[in-house]
Amino acid sequence: MEPNTGVTFDDVAGVDEAKQDFMEVVEFLKKPERFTAVGARISKGVLLVGPPGTGKTLLAKAIAGEAGFPFFSISGSEFVEMFVGASRVRDLFKKVKENAPCIFFVDEIDDVGRQRGTSIGGGNDEREQTLNQLLTEMDGFEGNTGIIVVAATNRADILYSALLRPGRFDRQVSVDVPNIHGRAKVLKVHSSNKKFDADVSLDVIAMRTPGFSGADLANLLNEATILAGHRGRTAISPKEIDDSIDRIVAGMEGTVMIDRKSKSLLAYHEVGHAICGTLTPGHDVVQKVTLVPRGQARGLTWFIPSDDSTLISKQQLFARIVGGLGERAAEEIFFAEPEVTTGEAGDLQQITGLAKQMVVTFGMSEIGPWSLMDSSTHSADMIMRMMARNSMSERLAEDIDSEDDIRSCIPDCTLPHQNQSGGNGQDH
Repeated sequence: MEPNTGVTFDDVAGVDEAKQDFMEVVEFLKKPERFTAVGARISKGVLLVGPPGTGKTLLAKAIAGEAGFPFFSISGSEFVEMFVGASRVRDLFKKVKENAPCIFFVDEIDDVGRQRGTSIGGGNDEREQTLNQLLTEMDGFEGNTGIIVVAATNRADILYSALLRPGRFDRQVSVDVPNIHGRAKVLKVHSSNKKFDADVSLDVIAMRTPGFSGADLANLLNEATILAGHRGRTAISPKEIDDSIDRIVAGMEGTVMIDRKSKSLLAYHEVGHAICGTLTPGHDVVQKVTLVPRGQARGLTWFIPSDDSTLISKQQLFARIVGGLGERAAEEIFFAEPEVTTGEAGDLQQITGLAKQMVVTFGMSEIGPWSLMDSSTHSADMIMRMMARNSMSERLAEDIDSEDDIRSCIPDCTLPHQNQSGGNGQDH
């Protein structure tokens, strides 16, 4: 038990909608008479649903901190222990009731609250007894006692439906990865105790980190701080930020190629992606091209999405396919077809999967706006219609063939340097 978590809503950033929901809960906990006077009854349980690292535990602590209540916490896996799971639930709820009003947080509740019969391996009987005891305990106290049970999961789809019935976890709050504005707020919170060079912009970092959770962003700034320390710097520069993003997304830096032919081929590969992406309408903006290997990648071309929209247009999907084929196009143009290599195997796999989705799932082919999810409708002919050349790829080929400057600048803008920023690449 934590008598005082010391966490407030000011410490939680990037999840404004979830915070708003919990502000109502805190108001009820602080001034229950205002709500009970009109017959209101607060939810006994709140379920936080979202991917790892999005701040679910921090939110639960912030409720307790804002209300000034004690905070109990346990992981769902701690409940499930042979012969003692149900008794542990009884003991915990006894302590919770003795310290009411309070917040009781159950992390990873799917470990104990999953649907019956979905457990892997043995221990199903013990798990179900523990789950039954949890349901019994939640039914055993009134919502106005000041006890709120907050649970977290990233797999709400496998939870036992009885847990979500009214009177139990009947309020669900989504805690997703933050958008660009949320990421900027998260970065502001985690940068408060760090020193940066004047040319480091948190807004730029937020723009470059789509899909990052709050924990990812905190780790990013910590990695940048460590790198700055290793390099003997007194403040974090854009270089440390850049290297930290690369490390988190793609892995540790590997050994740079020294064989000139392989290095030249790799340079054409990556710049092929960059040029096709730059010249294709609807494609994300090129941020950087690098020949420094990371993880399994020998080189990388980074693109920055223009926004965090979950809706993607047909033009944008076509653009991704065209950009992904830039590596093969560069090989055919500069080395001729007999010299085509196996380097684009991963790109081809992704492109084929995306093209299949456009045909089968999104209805964006010549077949028309039909969903072909039924396996009986899948045929090689249908899929191959989507793979045919389209007007976008033809226009792109004409643009590249007509621009001698583009073809001539490729060796110059890659081989002397290991990295090339988007701005410099676009200038060429």
